[in-house]
Amino acid sequence: MTIRSARAGTAALLALALSLSLSAPVPAFARDGGGDGGAPLRPSEAATRPWRVISGELNRAGYEHYTEVPFDLPAGVTRLTIRFRYGGKEQRSVLDLGLRDPQRFRGWSGGARDHMTLSVEDATPGYLPGPLPAGRWAVILGGPNIREGAHVPYEVRIFLEQRPTITEFADAPIAATPGWYRGDLHMHSGDSDGKCRAQSGVVIPCPVYRTVEAGAARGLDFIALSDHNTTAHFNALRALQGAFDRMLLIPAREVTTFWGHSNVFGPTDFLDFRMDAPRWDHARKWIDAVHREGGAVSISHPGAPSGEICMGCGWRVPDLPKGAVDAVEVVNGGTMRETGGADGPLQGFAYWKTLLDAGWHVTGIGGSDSHDADRAATEPGAVGRPTTVIYMPELSVPGFLSGLRSGRAFIDVEGTRDRMLDLRAATDARRAVMGQTLAVAAGDSVRFMADVKGVAAGWVQLIVDGQTSAAYRVAVQPGQPTALAPWRADGRRHWVRADVRDAQGRLLLIGNPIYIAQ
Repeated sequence: MTIRSARAGTAALLALALSLSLSAPVPAFARDGGGDGGAPLRPSEAATRPWRVISGELNRAGYEHYTEVPFDLPAGVTRLTIRFRYGGKEQRSVLDLGLRDPQRFRGWSGGARDHMTLSVEDATPGYLPGPLPAGRWAVILGGPNIREGAHVPYEVRIFLEQRPTITEFADAPIAATPGWYRGDLHMHSGDSDGKCRAQSGVVIPCPVYRTVEAGAARGLDFIALSDHNTTAHFNALRALQGAFDRMLLIPAREVTTFWGHSNVFGPTDFLDFRMDAPRWDHARKWIDAVHREGGAVSISHPGAPSGEICMGCGWRVPDLPKGAVDAVEVVNGGTMRETGGADGPLQGFAYWKTLLDAGWHVTGIGGSDSHDADRAATEPGAVGRPTTVIYMPELSVPGFLSGLRSGRAFIDVEGTRDRMLDLRAATDARRAVMGQTLAVAAGDSVRFMADVKGVAAGWVQLIVDGQTSAAYRVAVQPGQPTALAPWRADGRRHWVRADVRDAQGRLLLIGNPIYIAQ
């Protein structure tokens, strides 16, 4: 393998100085100079062997020179990740890092980074997103400091994705522990139609960072910035994730068609939203793509009107097959602002009920649909109002998707930081929580228990198949679980969930179902 130098006259010397091999053993690095230790690999990367491991060594011949470490990228790569480490730091050796593709320079991070990732839509800061052409690429190593007699072993690990998949902008979970996490699953920046004010007070397309800052100011654990049909915001989100290391930035966009809108979570590649008719055979080209890549689909504001007031807003694709949808936006902050409440007919309750009645297990969520990052936090439709609260195995993109699909989630209508709702069901032999299925026999007595926090006065309403009854309405018991009247199983399939209202009847918390099966 030929090693090219920025100075042609030193090529032979460098060839002797470098020992380079593919799939070579990992070099032994000194404890105090053994590279940076590296940002932790995400579990998905750690579970997969690198496509290539290239190791070698530089010596004084590499001082104040640029050395290329070439590799041949195959066709069809959708994401390229390179992780780099080197030794010799106890001898004050320093190596800089850059990258080129067969046609152009792709970026330079010097000594600031030990890894980079590139795709069509996003790249590590300092590197350029764009197509990943097949052919001869090269990692570029600069040697600003290598002493006489120094030996600098290095290792380049190359990871490839050759089909679109879910994307994470963080190198590790924001929080590695299971628990309840609060976030906003619908908002917009100036990469579509989000607005905010400039220093002068004029209204401008809102930069991505302003929307992200608004989420952090609300104390949210995660946000999904879902600009319409575009992927332009993903590169900014990757750059911002490191600065917002307590809040997960979820890849999302709002697929916006003439017959309805849908937020999708996880994938970052282009999705062809151009439907020509309100039919499943037209919608499936993007819905199936999301699911193939491991992402989730949520129908946005399905009860909204469609027409000149809100073009294409209401969901009007009637023939979706079971499993096409993972979630429904039950409460939309913009609609709440227009109608003055969370439970009006223009919200998503009716569509959600239709799917649940048909036997779908689909998670009810909320989203602010914020188009104004400056909106006061006390107003409906501000970032974080409403909030969706999800029990996740960890605060990461895979953790979010797992939690969303599990159905153990509730909507905090006012976007507080402390209100909680969990629903449990039990028979003498079995237990279930929101999102789970409880198998019962006809005649079994099912006990429901609501765990409510942050509501001083009000009541819990049990809802069976979308119907309410005073028999299953109980005053909130602050500081302790609220027991509801036993429910007698009749041998048929049902879905049961709980809402919480305050003493004036305002809807505060919206729970997801427990599914009853024979």
